Amino acid sequence: MDLRLPGLRGPRRPRRLFAAAAAVVVLAGAGTWTAVADDDGRPAVRHSDQVMSVDGVRLDTSYFTSGGSGRRPAVLLGHGFGGTKDDVRQQAEDLARDGYAVLTWSARGFGRSTGKIGLNDPKGEVADVSKLIDWLAAQPQVELDKKGDPRVGVAGASYGGAISLLAAGYDDRVDAIAPSITYWNLADALFPDGVFKKLWAGIFVNTGGGCDRFEPALCAMYQRVAESGTPDTAARALLDARSPSAVADRIKVPTLLVQGQADSLFTLAQADAAEKAIKANGAPVDVDWIAGGHDGGNLETSRVQARVTAWFDRYLKGEKSVDTGPAFRVTRTGGVDSTDGTVPLRGASGDSYPGLENDRRAVRLTGREQSFDNPAGASPPAISALPGLGGSSLGQLSAFGVGVSLDFPGQYAAFESAPVTGELRITGAPTVTVHVKSTADTAVLFAKVYDVGPDGSRQLPSQLVSPIRVDGAKAGKDVTITLPAIDHDIEEGHRLSLVLASTDLGYASPAAPATYTVSLKGDLRVPTAPTVTTAAAPLPSWVWWLPLAGAALALLLLLTGRRRTAMPAPDPELAEVPLQIAGLSKKYAGGDRYSVRELSFQVEKGQVLGLLGPNGAGKTTTLRMLMGLIKPDEGEIRVFGHAVRPGAPVLSRVGSFVEGAGFLPHLTGRENLDLYWKATGRPAEDAHLEEALEIAGLGDALARAVRTYSQGMRQRLAIAQAMLGLPDLLILDEPTNGLDPPQIREMREVMIRYAAAGRTVIVSSHLLAEVEQSCTHLVVMDRGRLVQAGPVGAIVGSGDTLLVGTATPVEEPVLEKVAALPGIASADRTDDGLLVRLDADGSAQRLVAELVRMDVPVRSVGPHRRLEDAFLTLIGGSA
Repeated sequence: MDLRLPGLRGPRRPRRLFAAAAAVVVLAGAGTWTAVADDDGRPAVRHSDQVMSVDGVRLDTSYFTSGGSGRRPAVLLGHGFGGTKDDVRQQAEDLARDGYAVLTWSARGFGRSTGKIGLNDPKGEVADVSKLIDWLAAQPQVELDKKGDPRVGVAGASYGGAISLLAAGYDDRVDAIAPSITYWNLADALFPDGVFKKLWAGIFVNTGGGCDRFEPALCAMYQRVAESGTPDTAARALLDARSPSAVADRIKVPTLLVQGQADSLFTLAQADAAEKAIKANGAPVDVDWIAGGHDGGNLETSRVQARVTAWFDRYLKGEKSVDTGPAFRVTRTGGVDSTDGTVPLRGASGDSYPGLENDRRAVRLTGREQSFDNPAGASPPAISALPGLGGSSLGQLSAFGVGVSLDFPGQYAAFESAPVTGELRITGAPTVTVHVKSTADTAVLFAKVYDVGPDGSRQLPSQLVSPIRVDGAKAGKDVTITLPAIDHDIEEGHRLSLVLASTDLGYASPAAPATYTVSLKGDLRVPTAPTVTTAAAPLPSWVWWLPLAGAALALLLLLTGRRRTAMPAPDPELAEVPLQIAGLSKKYAGGDRYSVRELSFQVEKGQVLGLLGPNGAGKTTTLRMLMGLIKPDEGEIRVFGHAVRPGAPVLSRVGSFVEGAGFLPHLTGRENLDLYWKATGRPAEDAHLEEALEIAGLGDALARAVRTYSQGMRQRLAIAQAMLGLPDLLILDEPTNGLDPPQIREMREVMIRYAAAGRTVIVSSHLLAEVEQSCTHLVVMDRGRLVQAGPVGAIVGSGDTLLVGTATPVEEPVLEKVAALPGIASADRTDDGLLVRLDADGSAQRLVAELVRMDVPVRSVGPHRRLEDAFLTLIGGSA
């Protein structure tokens, strides 16, 4: 059955009037309109940043429209958890160019928006969306279905995807939605089958900024469950109420569901439940399984956003001829392209969504009854996915069908099939029935299916595992297990291996030791979705151009001889210079000005260099080029005489810390550092772990779980991670963000200690007073150019303020006389004498003469100026 029903919208309920509610939305800042030109001749995009006050909470918003007259549909774009409205700006501009009025906002507790994080509380974040829709209804550019009712769609990924589903359930003015990689039931996602997904839950809290950033009820619930390791009824009820499933019968609008295959946080089962519920309401629903997800892989951003735009074109603009894509699509990988190292992606599609339980094929498993242990403290745990590493190189391995998985002997049972004959592609969720018996009343198992090659190599598809809680297991119990939903091709000759483990890194297991006994009660039944067909792979482009290119190359070699390209040779004169930047320039594609222009400076050993400049000065671009992440348009960067290019070997001598480093909260500080270093593949002895830890000064905290760390301790752990291997050049981006004064002082001492051994530190920070105390040298940038570089004392040491050292303290009557002298703007006492600010007519010579005349015991006179004063002077006060 084709789920793509004709017509503009599904059935609609009578509209409510929101005019009264709109009164509580107050525009706190009118914002500034700016325009962004477009290269393809389409109208420029205008956007306005505004702060709205909603029931006492300030929401930071941006509104995007393009030129042209007439009204157009509106789109609300939500961001992911831990992000802000800026994360969706590019998509907002693209939609605006395509003829939509687009409103983005930072959710409560994120970015510049105030309030507590409510995990999409119907009375908080969901109510905010209704108020934003009220605001859209009052805009002259927005198309209305009737007064107070704008034509509006909602889209977003993860946290933003959930808010689109909830908005459709709570506000019947929403006309179409496109949620991506999100949840249908948050309790099912974090407490699957009653097992606590502790690692992802901890990452949620950590990413949100700590427990106290959440609504008190959520914070108390998390602490209770994290301590006990078992979700209770109240915890589930709290998350149930904040889930789209709570309003399942009220979501009746066209819905495009995009879900990730590499996602242990929000699995394919979440989108499956959403599809069933929304389809039952009579609304058109399409489902798209993308290659990536929260665990890494390819998120297919361009393709997904193009499909979202087409979805809104049809269901908001009413363009019925627009192709919105198949009712079901799944992305499949096709190995590695040997010509460029990429992973080719192909789409398979069907005229209807097959679900997770379609056309099952029985696969016979063999294996005797097996007993295995749940170890005391559930440690060491088996490893399936590594939550929180989606952006890392480990997370990206999922695109190649490679992952990190580990089962400990004596802690699992395994049952294996015969070699597969013929074709077998699993599309959906396999099931199997087993008999479980335990020495404890409750058993917690983790079920997974491996793809085992003829050589014994094992692959865990999408790194997914299903937790199962078995109550009453002491007496023995038959249990039907639903395994993770996957799309995976089993090659002929490979075997399937069902593994039931007693532990998993991502989940909470019973701490008490127990012995589990498991036996098979039936075949493994795998869904095959035969109606889903893969598009034929086009011939690689090289088939056509390679012969022609070969002929052209041969002719070129005959005429001119072969030219070799290589990395520039190292400069021996700079072998001991940590960093030299010469003539560096960078302009981003489509930009109207240089982000960095003709920048040159040099950094020596033992220096702590502060990189300063207002927003937009080019600091971040400079650091990215320094770390080999982007290429300069002009100029050169040399580290210890070697030119920097992406992947240059000399970058192994560079350590970096980017604000907001993530750690596995249940592991200790030392275990986190060990895991990070192992992921680099370098020998353990090269880590110099003890030296890095001594400099970071974490002490006994290293043996504690990271979730118990203060923000300052987390920052020091992150810097210790950057210092592993004791890199000769250490780059720190805003290392003191979120720290209190004592923690900032500790961080300052860490940087000074590190540079004291002859190494070099570059720190980018907006805390000028802190830079003044911790840095030996400064580079000041403005509008991409170098303003000044040199020692801190040289930059700060000129100005109109003098520090007068005196042999004895200055009494109050004398201070008043000094302040009244001609040419003196002000005079204040310090511990060592006087701080005197001269006016335009004042001079140091005249001041000293007057002080001597007044019998003030002058010991020294010198210039004194704060870095803030010098900085504002250098950049013309534009900071």
